[in-house]
Amino acid sequence: MTTVTAPTNDTRDEGVLLVLGSGDPAYRSYCLASAAKRSPLVLVNATEPTWQLDHVRDHEVAHLNDLEQLRWAVARLAERHDIKGVVTWDEYALVPAAHVAADLGVPGQSSATAAACRNKAASRAVWASEGVPSAQSIRVTSLVTAARAARRIGYPVVLKPAAHAGSIGVIKVENPDDLPGAFAYAGGRAEDQGEEGSGVLVEEYLAGPEISVECVTRRGITTAVAVTRKELGPEPHFEEVGHVVVAGDPLLAQVGPVAEAALDALGMNSGISHVEMRLTADGPRLIEVNGRIGGDLIGHLVRLATGLDLAAAAADIALGREPDLTPTRSGAAGVRFLYPAASGTVRTAWPRPELGTPDWLERLVWECHPGRQVLLPPAGDLGTARLGHLVVTGVDAAQVHEHLAHAEGLLDIAVDPAPTED
Repeated sequence: MTTVTAPTNDTRDEGVLLVLGSGDPAYRSYCLASAAKRSPLVLVNATEPTWQLDHVRDHEVAHLNDLEQLRWAVARLAERHDIKGVVTWDEYALVPAAHVAADLGVPGQSSATAAACRNKAASRAVWASEGVPSAQSIRVTSLVTAARAARRIGYPVVLKPAAHAGSIGVIKVENPDDLPGAFAYAGGRAEDQGEEGSGVLVEEYLAGPEISVECVTRRGITTAVAVTRKELGPEPHFEEVGHVVVAGDPLLAQVGPVAEAALDALGMNSGISHVEMRLTADGPRLIEVNGRIGGDLIGHLVRLATGLDLAAAAADIALGREPDLTPTRSGAAGVRFLYPAASGTVRTAWPRPELGTPDWLERLVWECHPGRQVLLPPAGDLGTARLGHLVVTGVDAAQVHEHLAHAEGLLDIAVDPAPTED
């Protein structure tokens, strides 16, 4: 095993923050920009950096899921810089980041807790033992055991890979006849992640609105700082089509303690977490915990609505500092993801002139341009299905929804359906 050691010569620079994985610039560039305002950055990325070079002082290239290769890359950076902390907002780099932080002797999450967050079966078991409300869940490895688990839980059920993210491979199953196809779909996206989990989970379907709670943990004390209200696409898939964050959301008082209890049960001691749950008739019940800033620009929405910079807080915590959790704004913000009605080739994707540039339209980003193919689930996922996204602000949720609908109505989008086989 390669052991990373911090350098003994601290005169080369004032200390840097190591970032593992920069992410997609459309969704994560704000994280890198905010972190760069808190500390000089060095980066380990799976590919050579391009846009990231505006924010980082140095870099190495390595596969983040290859721990030995990653450790060598970090060791090379540690020879050139005094690494004071490690941070990641990449779901698949959470466990490697915990190992690297331990190697360097800098603040960080334990690898056991990081793995428990990644391993949905393990987290469910912990919550059940600690009395934290969650969905019933059974890990299976075959269609036979999946059928047995579904009968035990009762239809409808939800199937999902044990260690994936971004709603990849997640599908609702209404009855036994639909189970074989659903198991093939979820199982085809399940990977053996070792300590992070493997196989497919058969879970109780939780009826009710889906939300997430954005949390900050420092020295084992968690503070729930915001609620994200989610909008989902049609079932049986759970594609997220939008989010809205409102400063001072009264729901925070109800769901915050549940999120805090979930993180405490998993042993979370530091960092930013994104806790997903559903508001059922029996109260809030957990879906999963992600031990990093929420994706889909949720951290950006929190900053637009409240002024709280979760990426800056993540950097401060990684460096052993107290994060500033003082709200400086009282508004609302939302994001809408643009999907086609069917898979195919993009023919048109642009705004009409009458949309203009209203001050409430924070951004409009096209992710697929004319000539590109888009592929919806079950054949695709969010990485292949989205045409783009827009972000708006407002004084409250109602105005945000009004702005989102107005902007989306002024977009010219046409997709030529993919040809069907005879």
